[in-house]
Amino acid sequence: MVPLNIPNALTMLRILAVPVVVVALLAEIPNGDLWAGIVFAVAAFTDGLDGYIARRKGEITTFGKLMDPLADKLLVVAALVSLVSLGRLQAWIAMVIIARELAVTGRRAIAVEQGVVIAASWLGKVKTALQIAAILALIAVDPAPLWVDLLVYAAVAATVISGADYFFGVRRRMEERRAEGTAKGAEPA
Repeated sequence: MVPLNIPNALTMLRILAVPVVVVALLAEIPNGDLWAGIVFAVAAFTDGLDGYIARRKGEITTFGKLMDPLADKLLVVAALVSLVSLGRLQAWIAMVIIARELAVTGRRAIAVEQGVVIAASWLGKVKTALQIAAILALIAVDPAPLWVDLLVYAAVAATVISGADYFFGVRRRMEERRAEGTAKGAEPA
């Protein structure tokens, strides 16, 4: 059963926002882009808010640890795929971002199984902020002027750089963990 608290409720609301963003973008409804932008912005804001509340109130749960990053990825992936479908974003850009997110998620799961947890780095936070800003700009401004294209490319660059940083950080932590295990095993009893 899901522990009912404000951070988990915000995470669930973010997941429920995903189809709203997609429908608002893809269905021909009045002011669809406006609604998609508002819902996406509110959902993106809850990403930082739920973590802040969970840490401040001591309401960190297993559900939150698993579902919060999944909710973030669902929101970003759904928006990217919708924007590609609308012809507002090149498919290769969406694929670079989506591939990085899936690869990091998979690697994170493997690391956690081995007792290694890598906290979000400042690069990851910059990546998230740039991705959100780029998606919001692509929703709000059609056709995209040069500044939106530059923002999208900055988001792609941050995505690739933070992904490489994450993988090298995990590798380093895994090697340290193995070395600690070997050192402990070599100590006399």
